[in-house]
Amino acid sequence: MNDTAGSQVQSLLAEIEMIALEAGRKIMEIYATDFDVSDKSDKSPVTLADTAADALIVERLRALTPDIRIVSEESVQAGEQPDPSRPFWLVDPLDGTKEFINRNGEFTVNIALVEQRQPALGVVFAPAIDRLFAGAAGLGAQVQDTDGRRDIHARVPPVEGLTVVASRSHGDAAALDAFLAGRKVADLRNAGSSLKLCLVAAGEADVYPRLGRTMEWDIAAGHAVLRAAGGRVTRLDGGVFEYGKPDFENPHFVAWGAG
Repeated sequence: MNDTAGSQVQSLLAEIEMIALEAGRKIMEIYATDFDVSDKSDKSPVTLADTAADALIVERLRALTPDIRIVSEESVQAGEQPDPSRPFWLVDPLDGTKEFINRNGEFTVNIALVEQRQPALGVVFAPAIDRLFAGAAGLGAQVQDTDGRRDIHARVPPVEGLTVVASRSHGDAAALDAFLAGRKVADLRNAGSSLKLCLVAAGEADVYPRLGRTMEWDIAAGHAVLRAAGGRVTRLDGGVFEYGKPDFENPHFVAWGAG
């Protein structure tokens, strides 16, 4: 990446961070109220925070990049499909709605730019714990929290064994046990939303196996941060993980740190 291209990507990443922070503030305003919970057509929960954050993010992205298609969990319409050969945004305005409803703080705003079926840039903001992760291919990844802003890097697993992160709300214990069989595990942690991918990116964990249903917007931003930090996401069989699938549904996958 030349200096001009790098500067342009850095500028775009900064703009996306500002959008994520603004959406996070909107979410926290609603988090402080006695909000209602409804069911979507697939029986998953949705709140005013989901729809309000979605509207804000989509409006900002359309103004910032009017020629780039936006695919959002809350606004995508049946039958719509991006051209995978062209860039498109993948947005989850409130990833971890169950965590939001349970008020455990582990929910995030996810915004990712996909290019050539891979996440090129992503921002994950956890407003309740005031922790923001950002990364772009060729520029590296960073976290901003109460300790300030710093670079992050996926780590090589320590000799003591793997630190594994698993889903707090969508766990399959038997499948996880089968995946970990024969591997040296030092610690198993539970976390909500796309924070699991970011923990691997930050070198706070080594592997995140997801052995249940997810959609592309659930993980694209976290995948972008992990990729920028030197980690990777593969299909469970080790194959290449790609975006722009016809139904946006992901296969089972594994997020790995470095090495």
